[in-house]
Amino acid sequence: MSLNRRGFIAGLMTCPICAGLAMAEGAPKWVYEGKDGAADWGKIDRKFEACSIGSEQSPVDLKQPIVADIGPLRIEWKPEAFEIENNGHTIEAEGHHMGGIQLDGKPFELKQFHFHHPSEHALGGERTAMEAHFVHANEAGKLAVVGVLMKAGARNTEFAAIMAAAPGTEGKKALAAPLNPEGLLPANHKRFRYEGSLTTPPCSEIVDWNVFETPIEVDAADIAKFKSIFPMNARPLQAMGRRFLLKG
Repeated sequence: MSLNRRGFIAGLMTCPICAGLAMAEGAPKWVYEGKDGAADWGKIDRKFEACSIGSEQSPVDLKQPIVADIGPLRIEWKPEAFEIENNGHTIEAEGHHMGGIQLDGKPFELKQFHFHHPSEHALGGERTAMEAHFVHANEAGKLAVVGVLMKAGARNTEFAAIMAAAPGTEGKKALAAPLNPEGLLPANHKRFRYEGSLTTPPCSEIVDWNVFETPIEVDAADIAKFKSIFPMNARPLQAMGRRFLLKG
């Protein structure tokens, strides 16, 4: 039976949080490399077929953007003693009252934030050491992800605290003290914006991406610890296609 691409992707949008975050118990198994790796995600399960047939996939190379008024982004994250989880794919921070963002004047609630090594997005073909993704959702089920590129340099107190608590194997550990996630933001808030997808299965095309141009610095030792847990957890770059990459 032939597959209607638009109908399939529309079906994923009916439950973007449960389908989109795609790491729940009982979900099909996937990895980044080798068998069931990124090249095969679309074949693992019908729910993942957007990974193969989608036309607005992420991540992308952030090159040749159009300078434009990309709308306001107001960040309103809240400090919390987050629960730090090794979920088998990344190190993720979750909380109960994490705040959110105002994007174009519309509220999105912060659901979780997590990390990738190396960065998933590239700047002119070059990836940085790591990338943080802050995943938000609104009441209509639309996702907005704020991306922060990371490079080795000065110690970042917030990332150091997260990595000090990060389990080396699957499991969870709560931070001993509240942490302000805004400490993971660059001082320069110029950013790229484009329409894309989740970078993990099911690769649903429901994400408004906002990636800061300027990387933050974190301690090389903390990058090394993350790499010792996840040597590589970044999806290959995807074609930009006919989409517009904006910068403002």
